[in-house]
Amino acid sequence: MNLLTILMLLFATLMIIVMVTEKYGKPMDNEKQAKWSKIIMILLFALILIRILKELF
Repeated sequence: MNLLTILMLLFATLMIIVMVTEKYGKPMDNEKQAKWSKIIMILLFALILIRILKELF
């Protein structure tokens, strides 16, 4: 029963977030999107590298 309650709360929260971001969100221009994409790729590479080093040591 607890799992079902948690899943319903998560689904309701996700629905609210999607509705709010669709209503008030602004599309990104290409330059800003490229900048964020570059930053995210660097962060993902760093995260993978850290996880590999953590497993080795």
